[in-house]
Amino acid sequence: MEIFNDLLKFSVVDIIDVILVALLLYYIYKLVKGTVAINIFIGIIILYFVWRLTNFLNMELLSGIFGGFMKVGIIALIVVFQPEIRKFLLMVGSTNFGKGGKIFKHFKFLKTETSDETNVDAILSACIKMGNSRTGALIVFERNNNLDFLSNTGDEMNIKVTQPIIESIFFKNSPLHDGAIIVSNNIVKATRVILPLNNEKTIPKRFGLRHRAAIGVTEKTDALALAVSEETGTISYFKDGEFVVFEDNAQLNLLIKNDLA
Repeated sequence: MEIFNDLLKFSVVDIIDVILVALLLYYIYKLVKGTVAINIFIGIIILYFVWRLTNFLNMELLSGIFGGFMKVGIIALIVVFQPEIRKFLLMVGSTNFGKGGKIFKHFKFLKTETSDETNVDAILSACIKMGNSRTGALIVFERNNNLDFLSNTGDEMNIKVTQPIIESIFFKNSPLHDGAIIVSNNIVKATRVILPLNNEKTIPKRFGLRHRAAIGVTEKTDALALAVSEETGTISYFKDGEFVVFEDNAQLNLLIKNDLA
């Protein structure tokens, strides 16, 4: 009867509270999914339950050790999850609410086909052609995080994405080829963009600054990045600060489209 009475007291505010907590957990899951952070998070949960168990069984020595760890747990979480926390705060602070209602894109029943869908086919075709001619390129796809703070480091543009446009931008004699371009809603919004480099991760020696920049921008934001190597002509795909493995260009096409959806 007490449970039934509690359910009757469930108000609109309680429903909103549950929805907000669910959204918070969803975004936390998106941040740690596919990274080592999820394993660390699971480890912390296991330690917490072990601490509660030892405390319940009056195992004073172990309980004291785990209790001391839990007392500094907040500081430890901040240190361990610093990249994820930074990315979460950036996602909250720079989410682009003004472009096409991105906040609603997770609700499939509200989603409709729009003409501003990024032309991934054209971009990949350009990358393949540039790879064959050993033309280096770095393309960043903007998602939820607004990348205007990066666009300001280069030349602002407003050009619809086509294969010839991408190829002409990265043509070796073009004044715009140096640096990265940012693509948002099928528009090249900036060229010659300077991206933050990653100096911590070990990557193969055959990869240079383009790949470090791709790792850096996808690690610090939720953006995606494509890099075409000038030395080998290979195409690399980056998400969440990591190389994404793919078998062929067709699979890469599907991966990008799914990540942008």
